[in-house]
Amino acid sequence: MSYANAAALQSAVYQALVDDPGVSALVGGRVYDALPSGQLPALYVTLGAEKVRDASDTTGNGAWHDLTVAVVTSQSGFQVAKETAVAISDALNEAELELARGRLVGLRFLRAQARRESGGLRRIEMTFRARVEDN
Repeated sequence: MSYANAAALQSAVYQALVDDPGVSALVGGRVYDALPSGQLPALYVTLGAEKVRDASDTTGNGAWHDLTVAVVTSQSGFQVAKETAVAISDALNEAELELARGRLVGLRFLRAQARRESGGLRRIEMTFRARVEDN
């Protein structure tokens, strides 16, 4: 198994979201790996949990990464959160991202869950599955 591409994959996903015009139009630069201190904006995106499993074979090391991207809003209803989730899905699904280490073989939407949280927050967590090789 190889976890060697995890940081490179996260950086590429982050950059893809920050650079995407559709995502940027909705959240500006409010895409976070770690939440900033102080009051949070009414709408933001955060990179979340990741599960990784081995995909190595006789040709080299590789892994499947199931990574979570969340849309969080304090706005009432889910409409804005869903519009943002659609923009994120459009930006990442089957994206051809360049990694600083290794190669992204594929990146696809896997699943999503929308829910209400305490304090009136709404959260949509989307999971994307990436296949990477460490050449």
